[in-house]
Formats: sequence, C-alpha cells, structure tokens
Amino acid sequence: MRRLYSTFATGLPGAGLLILRVVTGGVLVYRGIAGFTGALAISLPPALLVVKIVLGLLLVVGLWTPVTGSAVAVLEVGISLTRSEDPWLHLLLATLGICLALLGPGVWSVDARLFGWKRIDIRDRQSRSY
Repeated sequence: MRRLYSTFATGLPGAGLLILRVVTGGVLVYRGIAGFTGALAISLPPALLVVKIVLGLLLVVGLWTPVTGSAVAVLEVGISLTRSEDPWLHLLLATLGICLALLGPGVWSVDARLFGWKRIDIRDRQSRSY
C-alpha cells in the first residue's frame, strides 16, 4: 500500500476522500439492498447484489481501497453494458471507483491504520560506567 501512496491525505483533502468513499459506498449498499427487496426497476442476480453490498461496505470503512475501487469500476461498467436501464448511474459509480482507486483512501480509513507510515521511537541507551 505504501508503494501506491507516498502519504495518506490529511486535512480537507482527507475529508474529501472520506466523503467520496462514504457516499459511493452508501449508494452501492443501498442499491444492493434495494435490489433484494425489488425496489429497483433493474433486476440483478443475487450474487451481484451481494458483491455490490460487500464492495460498498469495504469502501465505507476504507479497506483495500485500490482493489475495491477497481472492482467497483469493473462491476459497474459490466452492469452498464449488459443492462440498458439507467446506464449513467452505473458509469458515475464506475468513475467514482476509478477515482478512489487512483487517489487512495485518505487518512481516515482502515487502510491508513494498517498500511500507513508508522513512527518508531528509539530511546537512547543509558551509558554504563565501569
């Protein structure tokens, strides 16, 4: 993860990435649950709905963001090509997935806690006098 991002964005850019992750993940979770209840006009196989929900939850918490964002992009492009209803929402979600994969999760994420830079303090040795 450190090879992908030299630093995890803090401050306002980090807050922007948090909002982007939460909104994108929330939409994925909502549409996955709505697909199970039949509230959507588009019908997807249950396996794809479960994948949408899992990917949405991973984005919300910011875990494996580059992989998750790429998977969201592939899933949403596939759905927009195979289903004719509402392609713009799927293309928007695919674009957001690509953006998150390229920009990273930000400092307020599980990725930052697991893979972020760590600080190690080394105490001075006390000199021994003989």
